[in-house]
Amino acid sequence: MASYNRVILVGNLTRDIELKYTSSGLAVTELGMAVNDRRKSASGEWVEETTFVSVTLFGRTAEVAGEYLSKGAPVLIEGRLKYDTWESEGQKRSRLVVIGERMQMLGSRGGGGGGGGGGGGRPPARSVREDDSYRQAAPSEMSGGGPPPPPEDEIPF
Repeated sequence: MASYNRVILVGNLTRDIELKYTSSGLAVTELGMAVNDRRKSASGEWVEETTFVSVTLFGRTAEVAGEYLSKGAPVLIEGRLKYDTWESEGQKRSRLVVIGERMQMLGSRGGGGGGGGGGGGRPPARSVREDDSYRQAAPSEMSGGGPPPPPEDEIPF
């Protein structure tokens, strides 16, 4: 039987980054993300739902996150699910964690949390992958193909 384990999340960081290193020198960080969902209920009312997700990043991706991201920053994470188990105070515990393999910073430069400050133009398209490559993403990668969106001052509403 075939299996497929991919996760793509877009949300905001719930806390500042704490970068740590393993004994072998590998950078590791665990992000807390809040991912919001808005949908209509059976009665036709809009319902907001927030899901909190733990994401673990390794290597250069973790280092870049520690350098550029802070609480509230919008980010896209692509990775895979991993089931963690451990024992604490004699009780077995478990949780699902996302192992981030690719990170895309979505906020504007110098915007603090990426929300409303910064340059006023389009947000930077920076992508970091687990294989330590760091590159500029093409507009077609950001928007799913087609032409890039118009600058904010040209949006008709």
